[in-house]
Amino acid sequence: MLKKVTPLILIAAVTACSSPVDRRQANDGDAYINAEIEPALIIPDGLITPVYSKEYQIPQFGSKSDVELVGKRLDIRPPLQVLPMAEGTRVEEGSDNIKIVVESIDNNIDLKQELFDVLKSYLSSKSIAIMSEDYEKGIIETDWLESKEVIDSNLWGSDEIYLLRQRYQFHVDVRPHGRSGNISIDLIDHAESFNGEAQDIILSGEDKRRYTIDMLNNAVAYMSIKRAQSIKAKRIKESLGIYVSVVKGTGPDVEGDDVVQSYWLADAPFKRTWERLRIVLPELGFEIIDMDIGKGLYYVNVNDDSGFWSSLWNEKDLPIKEGSYRLQLKDTDDTTEIYLHDAQDIPLDNAVVEAVYEGLAELMKEDRKVR
Repeated sequence: MLKKVTPLILIAAVTACSSPVDRRQANDGDAYINAEIEPALIIPDGLITPVYSKEYQIPQFGSKSDVELVGKRLDIRPPLQVLPMAEGTRVEEGSDNIKIVVESIDNNIDLKQELFDVLKSYLSSKSIAIMSEDYEKGIIETDWLESKEVIDSNLWGSDEIYLLRQRYQFHVDVRPHGRSGNISIDLIDHAESFNGEAQDIILSGEDKRRYTIDMLNNAVAYMSIKRAQSIKAKRIKESLGIYVSVVKGTGPDVEGDDVVQSYWLADAPFKRTWERLRIVLPELGFEIIDMDIGKGLYYVNVNDDSGFWSSLWNEKDLPIKEGSYRLQLKDTDDTTEIYLHDAQDIPLDNAVVEAVYEGLAELMKEDRKVR
């Protein structure tokens, strides 16, 4: 039965086709190794020997060169390069496999879980089935991947098809501290057939390297897209304003003690509140001198020449005197308490804390543009 074909296929049918094996070899196969070696030019006595150009002189083999790689055994394809395209990745090449070192870009995300999810999502996007996985050991083993290539299209019969089948194993290894790890890949099964007949192909180390680099580059390119989306989502989230309320304290009792200090309560986790204060404090008129995130401390100075204070208080006396101060942040699960102390770590008067609150709350709640 005559097959329906397009003009493009008709053209392909009458042109010379090449198999994947052919494309790795030089034109005319190994004909060049049988080339005759011509004797050197004989110069008669009395004539000067001409100066020969060394432009095309073939260098001597090195001590580690494989002299058997000639003719059909020589792979002329250019080598593939590992491309660490994703944010926070770099290359680490071993003798047996290829590794991509991956750094964490968000301390709130478990790195091992992120890498596992990205690899599984990538395989799913390519319709590659997973034969087995072991999260504890960090192993994902694929089912057979099939790649078909039409070598010769026949108008009256079946096409001649070259079939490549492979299975890969990804290994995810994250260090105990959880801030960095690596992804490695191995080619564990390989088979080729032409028109249903198995091809006796023995892969060299360089062959396996090419296949694994290609697969790993595709996975890392997918990770690059996912990480870019994650980074943008995080920036958008961090750009949103934070609502801050003031928790008013009580004055001293009749005996002059038992003072409850006023403080600010940010409706956001510690880290997000900390990062927002790094932007807001200078805008508020506090000069950041030092900081200690481990202790939740900002060391700041206040000067009365701040334009913000003048605009906010309409040239009135500032609600806080010039000098050095401390901001103490305390993590309370999904919220953060903020306390204002003097340089000696003594709480300020409640009236001062409540007066500064108006300007602080206004700047903290503003949504920021994402760059």
